[in-house]
Amino acid sequence: MKTLCLAVCMALAAQAHEVKSLKVKILSTMLADGAGYGEWGFAALVEVDGRKILFDTGAHPNTVLNNLPELKVDLSDVEEVILSHHHYDHTAGLVRLREEMSKKNPKALQTAHIGQGAFIPRNDIEGKRMLYIKRGYEQAGGNFIEYTEPKEIHPGVWLTGLIPRKYPERNWSGSRKLVMPDGSTPEDNLPEDMTLVIETSKGLVVIAGCSHAGIVNILEHARTKIRKDAPIHAAIGGLHLFNATDETLRWTATKFREFGLQNLLGAHCTGIEAVYKLRELTGLGRKTAAVGALGGGFDLATGLDPGTIAR
Repeated sequence: MKTLCLAVCMALAAQAHEVKSLKVKILSTMLADGAGYGEWGFAALVEVDGRKILFDTGAHPNTVLNNLPELKVDLSDVEEVILSHHHYDHTAGLVRLREEMSKKNPKALQTAHIGQGAFIPRNDIEGKRMLYIKRGYEQAGGNFIEYTEPKEIHPGVWLTGLIPRKYPERNWSGSRKLVMPDGSTPEDNLPEDMTLVIETSKGLVVIAGCSHAGIVNILEHARTKIRKDAPIHAAIGGLHLFNATDETLRWTATKFREFGLQNLLGAHCTGIEAVYKLRELTGLGRKTAAVGALGGGFDLATGLDPGTIAR
């Protein structure tokens, strides 16, 4: 009897943090029709069990801000933003959005979650931009919280923290360098790359900015540290496969099938051709694998909405 009760309690505990409702709307990506402006960048509004979170902020200071009325979105009631990594195409809108939204609500976009390592000096312009953004955001009343380990920031809503590079996915330039305090300049492999993972009754929903850590490494980490061997119900956002070889795409698709991937919405740096190839290789269809366009997204209840132009 005690064993049965323990098993039941464990099962209930495992289900306690499954979110009931989840909606994702893309606010910045390259593919766009008449509603808003496209760019090489990414941002998405995540609504989970009534709570709103902004994931990344686009590639230009005003792109997301200008897209909001076109998409009928208000961010003034959003208090948190997640930055997947330091690159400008995910962080450029942070300060401007904080300044504008705080005019309506002093708490709007006041807290920014980011992986440790985003503020390490770099030998390139992007590293300098990030330090400038950090200063501007803090001057506007914003506060950064840095992560190394997985963290449940709300019930069923997880940040991966820093992601182990188990598989040799090289989704970065190879030429940029970190500038460490001791003067050494190791390769910049985007050590801070961090992803949002949401637990649902259907499996894990993973929202990525650029997947510099490698989308397979990300999914492996989520299925190891957040929910053991859980199926991946949806992978959404930038997978950085736009220039991947056919061999890489075949291997990635094999891992997707192994992980039970059910929905794929590849935006930003995923690549249009890569999405179509992954659709074919995984056996998914038009309703379950699509290119993510501005205004498109995902609903836990109804599935993918790629956006009008991407249908």
